[in-house]
Amino acid sequence: MVLVLLAFLLLPNREVTLIAFVVALVPAVYFSVLAAWWQKRPLGLVRKRASLGSAVLSMFFLIVPFIFGAFLLLFRPPSLSSLFFAALTAGFALTLFYDFLNIPLALYHKHLEDTISKQGIGYHPSISIIVPAYNEEKCIERTIETLLEISYPKKEIIIVDDGSTDRTYEIAKSFVPRGVKVVHRPNGGKWAALNYGMLFSKGEVILTVDADSLISRTALIEVVKRFQDPHVNAVAGNVKVLNRNNFLTRCQALEYITDINIAKRAFDIFGSTMVVPGVFGAFRRKVLEGTGAYDPDTVTEDFDITIKALKSGGVVQAMSTAYTYTEAPETLKDFYRQRLRWYGGTLQVMIKHKDILLNPVFGPLSAIGYPYILLSMVFVPLCGVVALISGAIACLTGAVLETLQTLALFVSLEFLFSALAIQLDDEDLRLALYSPFFVVGYRHLRDVLRFWSFVKVALKRKVAWTRARRMGRAYEMARTP
Repeated sequence: MVLVLLAFLLLPNREVTLIAFVVALVPAVYFSVLAAWWQKRPLGLVRKRASLGSAVLSMFFLIVPFIFGAFLLLFRPPSLSSLFFAALTAGFALTLFYDFLNIPLALYHKHLEDTISKQGIGYHPSISIIVPAYNEEKCIERTIETLLEISYPKKEIIIVDDGSTDRTYEIAKSFVPRGVKVVHRPNGGKWAALNYGMLFSKGEVILTVDADSLISRTALIEVVKRFQDPHVNAVAGNVKVLNRNNFLTRCQALEYITDINIAKRAFDIFGSTMVVPGVFGAFRRKVLEGTGAYDPDTVTEDFDITIKALKSGGVVQAMSTAYTYTEAPETLKDFYRQRLRWYGGTLQVMIKHKDILLNPVFGPLSAIGYPYILLSMVFVPLCGVVALISGAIACLTGAVLETLQTLALFVSLEFLFSALAIQLDDEDLRLALYSPFFVVGYRHLRDVLRFWSFVKVALKRKVAWTRARRMGRAYEMARTP
């Protein structure tokens, strides 16, 4: 707010700041009020009015940028440069809208979560931790050690070796005397390994953990706090980047905080957290069995199973105090491989579950979740690319100073929102220094990869289940003096 006020007072383009602020503030207020209303109404009434939230959300995404651009044109003589300048600012306004939408909801979520944290636990379900592992010799030992150290009375650990060709199975077997179950199967993919692990599990709650992850000692207790509510089908943990050793991994660390975790907080209010990540996600056993468990028809099985859990009628929550740390890609090649799977798999799931859209039977998932993901995956990246191209053309046609001033405004706002998100997540404030690249640079790299993955899906090319190379950073850190 302070940066917005300073920008309005100091920058020549005051109308840009004012209109951008109003455009972003209106939807933020609307969805904050909607969230408060949602908490106090029975699920049946929420589902009955689901289409209203969906319509308003779609309107803001599809109409507001054009209204914003049209207003900007009224404040300057018509010319080629003013046209592209308006397009530039309208595109960046979508980023501002996204931040204003999520931050107030995340603040409200923190208040609700603090209330939950103060409550006692009267229900301790048995938990089966399933770890699918394929060629994880660099990571598996440290992961199992952290799982054994978790404070929880009723847990079992199941390692599923999915046809590894390295020492993964041998290392995992060394933990059998300490009560760890280790099973082996021919390589069939992560979905098959998870389903296979369920055959050997006994827990009321199934927790999936990636083989390169480090889980906090209190994570299971934090997750169980959510399962006190019988309507909760699944709970997503708070995933953080472990290896912050170069520019790319630090950008990803900030992305997890400002985009992924903040969005989880926002959707948690509506009981429709959209992705329970495979790296750390808990489901009631009866929900997994009732939905047919994991399917092979998408490469983002965690997103798919979450949508199936939401469609089954319950709610999916997030617990930001249930921490897990994972390795992020350290090279552009590995980042490219990971994101093609993420974005292509997301589109696969959206197509698979297209019956959700505008269907009030699915409540918040239909009203908010599905249209939000659909529009933010397609429309917002498109606006970002248009804004970047328009900015370059505006500079070439004489609007250099205005473009730089506007860019400075949005960079300042992005820094502010990043700092707020970091504070909410109790994270390293130095990561906010990478926020300018979420206006220009890193954001557009992701957008390009999104569009390329969409092209592959549209052309019905196979989207491979790929992952980043394991570097064993957890192993290194554990042995660093």
